[in-house]
Amino acid sequence: MDLDLMNILGLDDEKVQTVSILAGVDKFGNKESFEKFTIKTGEIIAIVGATGSGKSRLLGDIEWGAQQDTPTKRTILVNDKPVDLEKRFSPSTKLVAQLSQNMNFVMDLTVEEFLKLHAESRLTENRDEIVEKIFLQANELAGERFLKTTPITSLSGGQSRSLMIADTALLSSSPIVLIDEIENAGVDRKKALDLLIGNDKIVLIATHDPILALMADKRIVIKNGGIDKIIETTNEEKKVLDKLNELDRTLYSMREKLRVGKILE
Repeated sequence: MDLDLMNILGLDDEKVQTVSILAGVDKFGNKESFEKFTIKTGEIIAIVGATGSGKSRLLGDIEWGAQQDTPTKRTILVNDKPVDLEKRFSPSTKLVAQLSQNMNFVMDLTVEEFLKLHAESRLTENRDEIVEKIFLQANELAGERFLKTTPITSLSGGQSRSLMIADTALLSSSPIVLIDEIENAGVDRKKALDLLIGNDKIVLIATHDPILALMADKRIVIKNGGIDKIIETTNEEKKVLDKLNELDRTLYSMREKLRVGKILE
């Protein structure tokens, strides 16, 4: 982790190992149904709930290091300590890297130029090596490959998302990554999650996809603006996941045949 991020978090040279949520209240003022929920580095947590239920509010609380000073009255701890109150709103770095549904680039740069610019801004010593690694990983995730010379403004939604997932995993200093509805972007979901957790990230997925929800170690159920339940994925659910993955592979095969003009039988 970059030294600037650790200083922003008030951690000196301590690496982020856990992020804890202390219970607050829902939009009706009722206490949430838990006391303390701790997420460890390398864990995948799904956030599920109806549209408008409060998923974004939860992520906002984590990103801002809430100290009972948001509408939910939650408290966020990093390594069991409050985030430095004087520095938690600093714009120079963030606890959470958010990958939204719509990744729209506006800079007139190629993929390679964009990655080099980001690497230089991070004062990366092995710039060319990390740029090459991000590029290769992004193409592993994308449904359709792209070139280093491809303008970033011409990338498809899935390609843009793949590029930013690889960039976040390998270059971003943020220890927590939020992915919003990755299922809609044509990205290899399992490879994306494996890449992120393999690079010491805490991964939070806001999703309506049962496959992604069951791929997570635990899922947070949001209702009425509060955390209603925290559910650990069971062995029985893992068996359900195997069946869903089989169905998903069948759908993927049919989708690819349609894309190249084949007739389904």
